[in-house]
Amino acid sequence: MSGHSKWATIKHKKAATDAKRGNLFTKLIREVTVAAKNGGGDTATNARLRTAVDRAKQSSMPQDNIDRAIKKGTGELEGVTYEEFTIEGYGTGGVAIMAELLTDNKNRTTADIRNIFSKKNGNIAGAGSVSWMFQKKGYIEIDRKANPDEDKIMGIVLDAGAQDMQTEEDVYAVTTDARDLETVRKALENNKIKTKSSEITMIPSTVIKLEGEAAKQVMGLVEALEEHDDVQNVYANFDIPDELLES
Repeated sequence: MSGHSKWATIKHKKAATDAKRGNLFTKLIREVTVAAKNGGGDTATNARLRTAVDRAKQSSMPQDNIDRAIKKGTGELEGVTYEEFTIEGYGTGGVAIMAELLTDNKNRTTADIRNIFSKKNGNIAGAGSVSWMFQKKGYIEIDRKANPDEDKIMGIVLDAGAQDMQTEEDVYAVTTDARDLETVRKALENNKIKTKSSEITMIPSTVIKLEGEAAKQVMGLVEALEEHDDVQNVYANFDIPDELLES
């Protein structure tokens, strides 16, 4: 859990930089489009779309962009067809890594990802090689400064069905079953507690502790994957010292 929580926290801190270079909005628009295509354009009945729209709003994406992405997914506007797939592999120290992708050219993207793994001291593995180490969960972050009453928040999320709440430096990190994410998020909303982020994610069952050069190499691989436009999410089972993550 700790390894995931640390990586989730640093990913959200990186979001501002991602937005500046434009690829965060690209990823969010693709997710909204594919969610609408697969489950329809109504957020009331499409949980994946609802989560995608929430993430887009949290990242300050204009409503017009969100609406256009939904219409492209439902076919009301012409759009690109994206294919979803996952690439699994290992980084330095045997760290398990999963990259979720959305692309309009699977062959090109697969070649790109293989090249990144190769250049960053990693290795591609077969399907299922590392995915068994991860569980799909709901994950919510709540700003501690804006919500100092830890006991109150813990009571709300646990009563709503959350599995765990960890207190990090700046946030409360809440974990739920993937099916209960929206219920817990709604309970917080009903109690006027704003969330920093909420998403479906993959949490590792075990973590590998890394330091020094090995830690830097794994971070280099993960960041290179995250920077690729076709990579929607990267999950890894590392545990790295906070000071290295911050740097």
